[in-house]
Amino acid sequence: MNRSRKSTTLLVGLGILLPLTMIFSVGTGPISIPSGDIISLLLERLGLIHSDIPEHTRLIVESIRLPRTLLGVLVGSSLAIGGAAMQGLFRNPLADPSIIGVASGAALGAAIAIVLGGVLLSDFPVLIQNYSVSLLAFTGSCLTTFVVYKMGTTSNGTSVATMLLAGVAITALAGAGLGVLTYISDDSTLRNLTFWQMGSIAGATWNSVLICLSLLAPVVLLLCRYGSILNAMLLGESEARHLGINVQSAKLTLIVLTALVVGVSVSVAGIIGFVGLVVPHLIRMMVGPDHKVLLPASAMLGGTLLLLADMIARVIVSPAELPIGIVTALMGAPFFISLLWQQRKRIA
Repeated sequence: MNRSRKSTTLLVGLGILLPLTMIFSVGTGPISIPSGDIISLLLERLGLIHSDIPEHTRLIVESIRLPRTLLGVLVGSSLAIGGAAMQGLFRNPLADPSIIGVASGAALGAAIAIVLGGVLLSDFPVLIQNYSVSLLAFTGSCLTTFVVYKMGTTSNGTSVATMLLAGVAITALAGAGLGVLTYISDDSTLRNLTFWQMGSIAGATWNSVLICLSLLAPVVLLLCRYGSILNAMLLGESEARHLGINVQSAKLTLIVLTALVVGVSVSVAGIIGFVGLVVPHLIRMMVGPDHKVLLPASAMLGGTLLLLADMIARVIVSPAELPIGIVTALMGAPFFISLLWQQRKRIA
């Protein structure tokens, strides 16, 4: 099978797999719900049929599992396409969205809200206090991106290598800040902070889904349009300029868009690692490095894998629930180690 046909098959397959996984995700939990009931309920909401689904099933599907599933798709897609964009921009297959410190900045912002929010935001409106963790996490990611970009930009353009080093420094500073906040936390706050850092989409509501949908969906679609530009930049910046690409503008746009998707994702779901690193690799192993396929395929597979991880988190210690960040780490770390092992054998 040639590469074009293989790419088309992969995109169609992922396009079928994602909605199937969503239905399975809605039905999975302490109370199992048949897929037929879920489909009937959705068709009824579209006004196509009338069903006699029990009221408690409607409540579980519409108020708990459907928003959670949709949020999982949005967050997983965003982290995966952000990882694919970063790997293309840095021309490094081991890069992921946290490499420029965006996730660390968001984590520090969220930690400030959890530990000090009661004191710092006591005079703010209740709405801001309720969303303080998400707002400060997003603010932290934006500030981090701004600082890293300013450090890496001179009159001669933006240095990706300098941004990478600045990201390492920012991550270290954010880690120190998190350590201080952890040290001064009381038992209750420390528990909240610890669980937030492990990642979870259990707190999904329709409000958080709508906010993420309005922010993330347009950015994910916009990133998919950068496939040709990233393909050209893989050849090198000079070669990309000769092909008529405004490299400086493309780098700035990709960094801002990636920071946005990662910042929003971290602000609603906490730290969820390895999705942005592993998913682009899996796609690249199947169809090669063409970003015109890699970006949309990563988005679909990222949403699918995060839903699978969330289902495992829901049932593996049922009726309790495992933080999803632990599951993604258990799934992603062995894959990352196998990549390093393969790289070691190639070098040898």
